[in-house]
Amino acid sequence: MDWKLFFTAFAMLFLAELGDKTQLAVFTLSTQSGNFMSIFLGASTALVLVTFIGVFLGRFAASYIPTSILHTAAGVLFIIMGIIILKSALPVMISKYFRW
Repeated sequence: MDWKLFFTAFAMLFLAELGDKTQLAVFTLSTQSGNFMSIFLGASTALVLVTFIGVFLGRFAASYIPTSILHTAAGVLFIIMGIIILKSALPVMISKYFRW
């Protein structure tokens, strides 16, 4: 087992999920139900399954597409998503914080 990769993946996923909509959904579910274990096991299983799909598809894609192209495509997609989110948030921010 490559422990450096293990802890890198753990840290990245842990930090990415903090405050994420998934965590907020689980938080909301837990406030509406007293059954902690069902929510915990359901959310944990879903996260494991989604992670497995990501690893499987990533490995499959890497066998056909060079890693440099995958990295570039991922970077471009993140930039595009950031621009879209920023574009949708700017009018709200401007109207809220810059009232003339």
